[in-house]
Amino acid sequence: MGEAAADERGLAAGVEDEEEETSPIEEVRLTVPAGDDPTLPVWTFRMWSIGLLACALMSFLNQFFSYRTEPLIVTQITVQVASLPLGHFMARALPRRAFRAPAALGGGEWSLNPGPFNMKEHVLISIFANAGCAFGNGNAYAVMIVDIIRAFYQRSISFIAAWLLIMTTQVLGYGWAGLMRKYVVEPAHMWWPSTLVQVSLFRALHEKEEQPNGSRQISRSKFFLVALICSFAWYAVPGYLFPTLTSISWVCWVFSKSVTAQQLGSGMKGLGIGAFTLDWTAVSSFLFSPLISPFFATANIFIGFVLFVYVLIPISYWGFDLYNAKTFPIFSSHLFMSNGTGYDITAIVNDKFQLDLDAYNKHGRINLSVFFALAYGLSFATIASTITHVGLFYGKEIYHRFRASQKEKPDIHTRLMKKYDDIPGWWFYSLMALSMTVALILCTVLKHQVQLPWWGLLFACGMAFIFTLPISIITATTNQTPGLNVITEYAIGLIMPGYPIANVCFKVYGYMSMSQAIAFLSDFKLGHYMKIPPKSMFLVQFIGTMVAGTVNLGVAWWLLGSIKNICQDSLPDDSPWTCPNDRVFFDASVIWGLVGPMRIFGPHGNYGALNWFFLIGAAGPVIVYIFHKMFPNQKWIRLINLPVLIGATAMMPPATALNYNSWLLVGIIFNFFVFRYQKKWWERYNYILSAALDAGVAFMGVLLYFSLSMENKSINWWGTAGEHCPLATCPTAKGVDLGPTSVCPVL
Repeated sequence: MGEAAADERGLAAGVEDEEEETSPIEEVRLTVPAGDDPTLPVWTFRMWSIGLLACALMSFLNQFFSYRTEPLIVTQITVQVASLPLGHFMARALPRRAFRAPAALGGGEWSLNPGPFNMKEHVLISIFANAGCAFGNGNAYAVMIVDIIRAFYQRSISFIAAWLLIMTTQVLGYGWAGLMRKYVVEPAHMWWPSTLVQVSLFRALHEKEEQPNGSRQISRSKFFLVALICSFAWYAVPGYLFPTLTSISWVCWVFSKSVTAQQLGSGMKGLGIGAFTLDWTAVSSFLFSPLISPFFATANIFIGFVLFVYVLIPISYWGFDLYNAKTFPIFSSHLFMSNGTGYDITAIVNDKFQLDLDAYNKHGRINLSVFFALAYGLSFATIASTITHVGLFYGKEIYHRFRASQKEKPDIHTRLMKKYDDIPGWWFYSLMALSMTVALILCTVLKHQVQLPWWGLLFACGMAFIFTLPISIITATTNQTPGLNVITEYAIGLIMPGYPIANVCFKVYGYMSMSQAIAFLSDFKLGHYMKIPPKSMFLVQFIGTMVAGTVNLGVAWWLLGSIKNICQDSLPDDSPWTCPNDRVFFDASVIWGLVGPMRIFGPHGNYGALNWFFLIGAAGPVIVYIFHKMFPNQKWIRLINLPVLIGATAMMPPATALNYNSWLLVGIIFNFFVFRYQKKWWERYNYILSAALDAGVAFMGVLLYFSLSMENKSINWWGTAGEHCPLATCPTAKGVDLGPTSVCPVL
């Protein structure tokens, strides 16, 4: 009996030891290696040189393409794939001679080439390049403030004020994110699902594959090179020679005199029925590459998109003429007068850059297209439904995991990270104090340029700080990140109506600093899984953020000063410099800041009923949850994710029906059919193809601009005149006359 009991205790101890050597999260156990080699060098010449180059190049490309009608975002995955052959090349080409470091730097030997290019260097390069781009935004969010001041409001802002604004909004969140690491990075139950995609790709790129003898499979690097060359060469066609291929709307060609047909068929300015594209930028512009989106997410977006664009919008426009919908274009993010003409925003801004009430009363209320109005309603519903959905379906799980994370023993990954020196707390305190001090100087000494008072800054930072921990926990456990952009706009719009720049500055400090904090924590979790020394992570992110923000602003300053009428309505129809993201950002500054929510969504506006969407969004998940409890065996009910369904079209506008149609088509082909029937090909090449397509288009786009566009060398023929749907933006209400220059018929 004693021996049996001892054996039983020994077995139990063995099981406990085995559990301590793994993670309690199954997905992490299956994805993240439970080992580490602390001797691998990370502070190498290769890491710094490739990282700085990738950071500067990625920041330049993303900022450059953000102004174009079909923006292109060069993603972190592109950098991961593209930097791998460069790292291996440097490992073969650089001299291996070792040098003795000065005693002041710690002594020891140092080499340009300390050995093979390793995974830890690669991880740091990827994080370096992506620093400053919260959750894939592509560039510093605050640059859009500079864009709307100079391009839309036709006012000025100094370079130093713009730089301080960008740096403080980008860096501010890092301070308090560091204070929360022990709550959402070290605990095993805070597992950050999105980081596992990065871990999987790094392992796929670095771990050797067993190739059967006689295999004819092309290597990943060769496949990447071939796909890159093809993407690079092809983009010259839609990018310069034949731009009509960006949106092939054959319905418009067949029905050249029908307003309704063009509203239905236009991919850029209508509902996109029958429209398709042969341009990768149209596929990946706003929703990123469809090749890296899980099919479950793609399916939810498909349902939400179809319900909104092909059910709700036609019923609202043709069925009920909701909000005088037929007086305005069916799809537009512009602001209108009640007679259907464009609203002259500059006419209602006074010399102090505030709302001129007399001029506003003379011009009348601002009107939105039914598409834009309902898009705002859905954004209200998405915010409310996200909170309710997460609370009902994940609330207990989040609570128990957070409680467990505070009591649990460190898992294998946390124990392995104990080998490395942790970041001193004063680094975070100093960074937070410095960024707050600079921001306060900006809001006092340079207040005339940003309009935001010092108390507004503190209010915005307080909102961000309060929400950072709970939203970090939600993101770390459910991979859903509720945004604060509309909430921050609404709050400061009620408090300070009439100040457009104060509104967007408050939004950026309140929303973006939180997003940067969460992105910082997400990258720290990636470094945690990949066993990157914490100090290296911090310095790479901080330096990368400073470099990226500076490059973003430099590119913006250059383009705003060199391209005539950039972002403005006076651009030629075939101009690519329409700034779709900045247009929506500008309209938001007018709606929430200049005019204010009380005059748009309140008792003095046309759209007060849209506030009911908050209640509808909050109630939706409750209904789903009740049905889930009533019919627990019907597992499909739990798959109804209303925040995803309602928020499926969150990027519309500026994204168009063409962008969504093409994105969904490609996503379904690759992540359903190819994944199901050619899984080995998908596992080997899917991410590689995505990176190659993005990189090829980006390089050709820049080459075309510098070699042809800057030299004013253009060609004019039918294929360069856009999608040929001139009537898609016409109103269909009787008696609307847009003037003698309009192509729209007067009904």
